[in-house]
Amino acid sequence: MGANNLVFLEYIEWLDDTGQELVHREPPEGSGEIKFGAQLTVRESQAAVLFYKGKACDLFGPGRHTLKTGNVPVVTKILALPWGMMSPLRAEVYFVNLRIFANLKWGTTDPVAFKDSELGLIRLRAHGMFNIQIQQPLLFINTLVGTMGSLAASQVEEYLRKVIVSRLNDLLGDRLDSILNLAGRYEELSQELLSRLAADFGHFGLALSQLYITSITPPAEVQQAIDDQGRLRVVQDLDGLVKLKAAAAMEKAAASQGPASDGMGLGFGLMMPAMLAALGSRPAGPPVVAAAAAATCPDCRQAVAASDRFCPHCGHQLVIVQQCRGCGKNLPANARFCSRCGQPVDQKPAARVCRGCGLENLPESVFCNGCGERL
Repeated sequence: MGANNLVFLEYIEWLDDTGQELVHREPPEGSGEIKFGAQLTVRESQAAVLFYKGKACDLFGPGRHTLKTGNVPVVTKILALPWGMMSPLRAEVYFVNLRIFANLKWGTTDPVAFKDSELGLIRLRAHGMFNIQIQQPLLFINTLVGTMGSLAASQVEEYLRKVIVSRLNDLLGDRLDSILNLAGRYEELSQELLSRLAADFGHFGLALSQLYITSITPPAEVQQAIDDQGRLRVVQDLDGLVKLKAAAAMEKAAASQGPASDGMGLGFGLMMPAMLAALGSRPAGPPVVAAAAAATCPDCRQAVAASDRFCPHCGHQLVIVQQCRGCGKNLPANARFCSRCGQPVDQKPAARVCRGCGLENLPESVFCNGCGERL
């Protein structure tokens, strides 16, 4: 780029070779002496933010743009002699990748506690995938990037995973009485989980484009108890259970070595094609997906285009610089207190500590991840 040369103007662009970077800064080593008239090229899947003298000056969409700073070729170098020939009018450009980052994993590192109405206190593991997309570039830079030169999707995946698991724990505590009733409710749970996460991700300028729930499973011993209960419901009497166990013993004997097992193994081999055909005829359902809601104005709730800077219905500014962490209202760059709820802008929500086990949970959590009790 040549951001500190003496005569020539800069030509600034960025191509993501890794496919994993959310944000990239030019120049990579820090700020530079970007001159008046420098050319900036932004691709269709990008947005660019010019920071000049420490402040965000403008947000650029796709196309070629001419940058305007106070640095003039040759003259600026002469005037910067007291600062060691380095101009104090520092500038840098942050490129934001607006494409959808897919196939990000979420799941429980440690099982979360769930109070089941029939099985008692159990610990559940849940796993899935989610896709994210940056919707407010300036807000994303101010909240998560700061002064870093670049930020990859893997660097924010761990924190977002914790948020998803915490909100899922609250959702299961509110909407599910027993995991025995979990079958057939994945679509309902995924849609409500997506709506609950919209505000959490929106505080960072992010949006969930899709959310997948692939599994919610109890421990192995609980699964065994559920299987035994299902078998009892099928046989309905002790005599039937004894017959079932006897059939299982015969199956094990057929799998063992010996002349007698050869005949039984031959019988099972003849039955195997029909069993596989019956299993293959069962349709496999696609993974449950919940689509993200369309972009709306936060004030009048009317639909707006992603490229709009102001709402065409009410005139509200859509380019968000910062948000109140208490009520979510959009705030100007120099705001110190929220104009809606009065909360200081620099005050972060406190973690919710469980009175029972003392575990710290995310703000606004309803149920404890450690013991399952309501906070």
